[in-house]
Amino acid sequence: MSRDTLVGTTLAGYSIKDMVGEGGTSAVYRADHPQHGVVALKVLREKLRQDRTAVARFTREAKFGTRVQHPNVVRTIETGESGPGLHYLAIEWAAGEILERYAKRNAPLPRDEVARIIMQIGDAVQAAHTAGIVHRDLKPDNVMYDPESHQVKLLDFGIAAATDTAPDERLTRAGFFVGTLMYVAPEALSGELVTPAADQYSLATIAYFLLTGCLPYLAKTPREMFTQLLSQPPIPLNKARPNLQFGPQVEAVIMRGLAKQPGDRYPDVLSFATDLRKALLSTQSEDGGFLAKMKGLFRSK
Repeated sequence: MSRDTLVGTTLAGYSIKDMVGEGGTSAVYRADHPQHGVVALKVLREKLRQDRTAVARFTREAKFGTRVQHPNVVRTIETGESGPGLHYLAIEWAAGEILERYAKRNAPLPRDEVARIIMQIGDAVQAAHTAGIVHRDLKPDNVMYDPESHQVKLLDFGIAAATDTAPDERLTRAGFFVGTLMYVAPEALSGELVTPAADQYSLATIAYFLLTGCLPYLAKTPREMFTQLLSQPPIPLNKARPNLQFGPQVEAVIMRGLAKQPGDRYPDVLSFATDLRKALLSTQSEDGGFLAKMKGLFRSK
């Protein structure tokens, strides 16, 4: 099946205009609908249409997306099956670009910008936790960001899990972790069902990356990263890169969010985001914050 086979066709009333992304399980298209307007349409890959676990994950994403209603979470419009095995999911079209791309071009970001981004993600994730859902794959690649409006939209509940999931209902076998290794919490490496504290760890890693342009571990291979996550502390924020310094409050908040033991982190993800915002905004006058802010002003021209 050609990667662009669906472009120019109509699926369940959605006129597919172009492909905007693809992953291991689905392709994402920009599509128009008479009632819903422009949407992002995810379509399960042909090779997975007979895979019961893949189909279950795909439909679960729609279910979880519907349960989490929040301004910073992309809205789930509908899900369905158009023809045998042709599963689709229509979601809100979010303005901007993937945060990963934006950050790779512009990090270190100004501290006030990081404060706004992390606070919005934290609000969205807290809404998921309140609904009994752990995202499990928080990373800049799963966040849409519009620099003009400063609006954040959380994406992709494809590997999320309900906190009350029974062992025999899990789609991940014990001993196998899910998520992205660079952003996954150490306790997730066992493959056991994680708690909301794992999302907090991932959000702290995102904040570290936005503030420094670096990650808290310097592993060169997945095996090395796995080992470091289990056995070594993360690189302190103020040692992430030369000539980039943060006040003790900022570093303390980030490093607490990156604590190896879940119980040593903040009691919830919103507490972490709120404390980080306070710490970042209170240090705007420091040299590092001033330079980052100036960089942001030049970048916007």
